[in-house]
Amino acid sequence: MPVPRRSLLLLLLLAAVAFARKEFVAPPVLPAREYPARDQHRAENVTAAADPYETGSKQNIFTVRYGDAGCLPIRLIISNDGDQPVALTDMKVQLVTGGRARLSPLDSDDLYRRLAKPQRNDQPSRFPLPVPRGKVKGGVKGETLREMDAARFAARAVEPHSTQAGFVFFDVEGISSPLSGSHLYLTGIRNAAGGELMYFDIPLDNYLQARPSVQ
Repeated sequence: MPVPRRSLLLLLLLAAVAFARKEFVAPPVLPAREYPARDQHRAENVTAAADPYETGSKQNIFTVRYGDAGCLPIRLIISNDGDQPVALTDMKVQLVTGGRARLSPLDSDDLYRRLAKPQRNDQPSRFPLPVPRGKVKGGVKGETLREMDAARFAARAVEPHSTQAGFVFFDVEGISSPLSGSHLYLTGIRNAAGGELMYFDIPLDNYLQARPSVQ
């Protein structure tokens, strides 16, 4: 049965709109040991890796250019090759730059403010207002808010023989080379018995050395 012309035009229009709408899709994740910037604890059967998304081509997976707001997205990958889960509820992440600046990841509110007003504001509001989900406020679209939630590293545990991944975002405005000589440190990862694993030290120079080119 032939499709009516009006229905066919409607289907084509909907397909074109869906194709044009850019949505965040997390890239495939590899085991942490496959990334150049990593720290593998063989005795504990856990490997942590970092994959910075600082180039324009890599940031194309996002609906916004976080770099334009002075933010550096780093994908954190944690693989558990052991037979027991590891807990991430107490995990702390810190980026120590080559210039010895110590940076903690931006939380959701901080990241929202950076995207809403990329220019630095060293006088935060005394009474921050909640951001309604799905609303457009301060130039940040609802789809961007949903992307932030979808992209952020949110795993609370890594099950045996599995990998968890997600993004952490750092405010690197004013830092000319945030990756050169930098290290990403992870602390507070615990085994099934509650014991804390040795801290992870991920040298980001390993990523820079393996990166084929900057685009």
